[in-house]
Order: sequence, then structure tokens, then C-alpha cells
Amino acid sequence: MSSRSPAAVLSFAASDPTGGAGIQADLLTIAALGCHPLSVITALTVQDTQGVERLLPIEAPWITAQAERLLADIPIAAFKAGVLGSAQNVRAVSEVVSQHGEIPFVVDPVLASGRGDPLAHDEAIEALRELILPQATILTPNSLEARRLADAMDLGDCARRLIDQGCEYVLITGTHEAGADVVNSLYDASGMVREDRWPRLPESYHGSGCTLASAIAAELAKGLEPVEAAQAAQRFTWQSLAAGFKPGSGQYLPNRFFRS
Repeated sequence: MSSRSPAAVLSFAASDPTGGAGIQADLLTIAALGCHPLSVITALTVQDTQGVERLLPIEAPWITAQAERLLADIPIAAFKAGVLGSAQNVRAVSEVVSQHGEIPFVVDPVLASGRGDPLAHDEAIEALRELILPQATILTPNSLEARRLADAMDLGDCARRLIDQGCEYVLITGTHEAGADVVNSLYDASGMVREDRWPRLPESYHGSGCTLASAIAAELAKGLEPVEAAQAAQRFTWQSLAAGFKPGSGQYLPNRFFRS
């Protein structure tokens, strides 16, 4: 039996008691893809499969302490960030990540729940633009998040503006756009790098964005280049959604262990 450790991926995210999204989604996805998941809890939530009722940010010094203790002990192959909870937490995460600029950093800019419950307010969004986006290896907004972050309507313009703010790559997902297929577009400073089309599934899912971003982080941690990691993670996410299940009265949840 090999004693070699799997690549470790550190996720900064809020807790979701349903296991559909948030840190739980990240841990499931990272583990399903053969990496070892590490976690820094940024906020607690009260939610079910229908929506988010309350969010309690963890105090920023706890964010820093959790991360620094892990980083001093375990080599990290990739970072992933989701809901950070407050502007103070955005700053804390940005300071930690900035000390490890050689580690790939995937950012899922979650601004609202699937039902539309706000998960980031104006101060936190501005801090995200200023402090997190310039450090992102891959930013994974859906089309609504891209338009809000970039203050533009055309998605190509959104991508260019987000790249100008410092992101290396921007993967804009098209779940909220019309069409028989979901069209996801990956951009870098040269423009669109690739476009992937996935058959639109009939249900509404909780945690698809978390799954995609943490899958990208896992693929980067295993050594794939960003373009290949983004494509592999999309395939994994679509398959997880296609195998999804409905444990409650609201949205379906992705099945990250569809292979088993």
C-alpha cells in the first residue's frame, strides 16, 4: 500500500447543512476527484434545499488562524474560495492567499443562493473586486454574477473587464441564459479560449457552482493546466447533476459519487 499523500486542496467557504453547496459540497467534490480536502469555515448558515434563511460570518481572525495552522503543517496544491461572509473575511482570505502566490486559486464569487437570497453585500463585493479577483487563477461566475461584478451586460465585455481586474482566466457559466444547451465560456487576456455546450437538465440544482469550482481546484491540484482543468471539471459537474437526487422539498443535489 502506498503511503503517498493525495494532493491537498484548501477551501474557504460557508457551511451548508444540506450538504448540497458550501464547504460540504467542496469536500465531497474534492474527495470524489481523488484529492484530500482541507477546510476553513467562513460562515454558518441556516438553510434547507429551498433557500437560505440566515448567515452568520465567522470572525476574520478565526479565518486567518484556521488557514495559517493548516498551511504551516500541510503542503497545499490549490486554493478554492466560495462564500466568504463579510468584507473583513474577504480581506483575511486575500492576505493568506497573497503569501502563497505560486498556488492556484479558484474563486466562485457566490453572490446569492439559487433562490436569490443575498450572500454578499456591497462592501464584501467591492472587497472581492479589489482584493480577490487580482489573485484568481480561474474565476467561475454565472452570467448574473459576471454582470454584477463587471457592471456590463454583454458577457464578452464582462469577461474582459474581469480579466483587466487581474483574473488569469474567467469561466462564465450559462445556466441562467436561454437555450436548449448550457453554454460555458472560458476567457483569458487574449479573448475566448474555448466554449463548451452541455445539454440542459430538467431540474433545478443546489450546489452546481460550488461543485464546478472545487472540481477545477482539484484538477489543478492534480497537475492539469487551467484550460484542461476547466473542461474536465465541467464534465464532472454535468455528470454529477445528471445523477442528482432530491432529498427534500426544494432543489435537487448533485451526486458527486455518481461513479461508485
